[in-house]
Amino acid sequence: MLYENSIQKANLIMSLRSMGICSKDVLNAIETIPRELFLPSNFHSYAYENNPLPIGFEQTISQPYIVALMTEALNLKGNEIILEIGTGSGYQSAVLASLSHHVHTIEIIDELANKAALRLEKFGYNNVTVHTADGYNGLPDEAPFDRIIVTAASEEVPETLIGQLSEGGIMILPIGKQFEIQYLWLIKKEMDGTIIREKILPVRFLPMVSK
Repeated sequence: MLYENSIQKANLIMSLRSMGICSKDVLNAIETIPRELFLPSNFHSYAYENNPLPIGFEQTISQPYIVALMTEALNLKGNEIILEIGTGSGYQSAVLASLSHHVHTIEIIDELANKAALRLEKFGYNNVTVHTADGYNGLPDEAPFDRIIVTAASEEVPETLIGQLSEGGIMILPIGKQFEIQYLWLIKKEMDGTIIREKILPVRFLPMVSK
């Protein structure tokens, strides 16, 4: 199984490179972190296919390409404080944690949050704090954040999250209604507070849920 996983993982990394992922640090994180450990056991054999997979509670773990693309777009240097909306199984959190100083991640589903927290602690990701909360509210007590990543789609950019982004910060998130065309957007806050928005590519995400 380890040999089979290593072959599948190598093929995935080659595929990500061919799709335009250039960051050696991001590719190394994808290659190093065992994605199967963030999946239900019956999906372990599919861990290194470039597809989203179910994790329970009608939620999914994102496609590796999307994880890599969104992470690369954050332009991480290693000293950032990150806010992640949508912990899920904790895989994206682990990728971010390996490339930054600290990750605060929010999950609205209690059981997913609890399992992710235990999983991340077990695997040694001591620079991740899991919060059970409504992602639309962000974490005002921990703000501002150098980077914000949202892994569920809202119909418009939440102004609350823009307010929690530091000057010089970057946010990436999917925008659009469920079952309609969604786009991944990159939001940059200049040092003078000016907001720059860039549409990246069409995507499909589950909707962001609010309490």
